Amino acid sequence: MDRIVVLGSGTMAVGIAAGFIDAGVPVVVLGRSLAKAQAALSASLATASQLSGLAPDASAGHNAGEIDTWTDWQGVTLVIETVTEDFALKRALFESLDARVPASIPLATNSSGFPISRIAAGLATRSRMFNAHYFMPAHLVPLVEVVLGEDSDPVLGEAVCELYRRVGKKPVLVRKDIPGFLANRIQHALMREALSLIDRGIASPADVDTAVRYSFGFRYAAAGPVLQKEISGWDSMASASVEIYPSLSNTHVLADCVATNLKSGKTGMKAGAGFMEWSVERAGTERAAYEKRLKAAFDVLDLRSQPAA
Repeated sequence: MDRIVVLGSGTMAVGIAAGFIDAGVPVVVLGRSLAKAQAALSASLATASQLSGLAPDASAGHNAGEIDTWTDWQGVTLVIETVTEDFALKRALFESLDARVPASIPLATNSSGFPISRIAAGLATRSRMFNAHYFMPAHLVPLVEVVLGEDSDPVLGEAVCELYRRVGKKPVLVRKDIPGFLANRIQHALMREALSLIDRGIASPADVDTAVRYSFGFRYAAAGPVLQKEISGWDSMASASVEIYPSLSNTHVLADCVATNLKSGKTGMKAGAGFMEWSVERAGTERAAYEKRLKAAFDVLDLRSQPAA
């Protein structure tokens, strides 16, 4: 593997670049200014060292530059865009990359809100364009959703997945460009039911979290929902579905408990309150504990030593 180019200098860019650095792949970070790109690269190197416990190889060929002036695409295996979630900005950037980057190099956006079909519409090399959707924190969460747009080359999409497998990620190829892709659709289905239970007074937010973390959520680190039912048996799941399915929430609107919080400005830790109250100290402690638990799961799974399947 030669080089990976990451466009952007924010949190996602840092995490994405760190994952490749940790896997021993040279990375180029491009920002709107050289100073921002250099700062992001430095943060990526520091983050990568936290993953391995070792200082990254200073001679590995990592580099930083400006998005608008960068011209060195030699040896680049993949370009990943992570700039602000602004459609006009992303569209303009892909129009530029369409003309500037050799057509043999796949171009990917990390956008979760804008489908690659829309970003790439009408561009000459749109067959090499994909969504490469990461989850925060990108350096710890193994999944990458490689999403085919309407005109994306599925063979090239599978090649991008193979690239991610070689660096220890767990890619999935999403074969149709649908809202929410794969993981977020499943996540939102769960969240809709969880919030409905809170709205109906059946369980508190804390008890919902406990129920998920220490039952099926606990098992999901070892086996996904399909494999878990292969183990336990589909017959029991089918019998339960007869009773449960008709009572599940199918609302198309946001849950009242969240809407009420939002009207009060309670958006979570960043606002000091959500369903819970968050002092700066408590938020910092919980964030640190969250990353520690993710790192422990990452280490237990030991992804880089396991088969790609």
